Amino acid sequence: MKRILANKFWLIGSILCVLFFSACDRASCLDENKDIEGQAWYYKNKLGFDVNIEDTNKTYNVFVNLRVSSNYNYSNFFVMVHQTSPSKLVSKERKEITLINDQGEWLGKGLGDLYDYQVPIFPQTRFKEKGIYHFELEQNMREDTLMNIISAGMRIEDFALAKK
Repeated sequence: MKRILANKFWLIGSILCVLFFSACDRASCLDENKDIEGQAWYYKNKLGFDVNIEDTNKTYNVFVNLRVSSNYNYSNFFVMVHQTSPSKLVSKERKEITLINDQGEWLGKGLGDLYDYQVPIFPQTRFKEKGIYHFELEQNMREDTLMNIISAGMRIEDFALAKK
């Protein structure tokens, strides 16, 4: 009898863990990162991401994800965000990500000599059309090849679900 109860508790606990962890990120429409080959991001190598927007009445948060090594030479990072709508309307906007504060401390979440950033670039935004949006990230610093960038990516989440 004790063994049956223990198995039931283990099974229920496992199911609850799966439900909890799968529900934790139900707000995300896109959360994808791409490794930068050789940790050297050439400015012409744009990283592409597609997301399907099904509800134009919802509000979304759009983030840029960035992972850099502690050998990165600058206190900031500029990225050009290219966006193509389902009707092929193209726009681009330059965004700055501050990586190090005035005291020389890394602002990202650190693990060893790596620092992760998830920076809102279009908070509480609405998409005007339903369908597939294509985003491209282009490093927009003054160097053609930017060293010590490990990966970059995007996260797009449903604002209402992310608040919960």
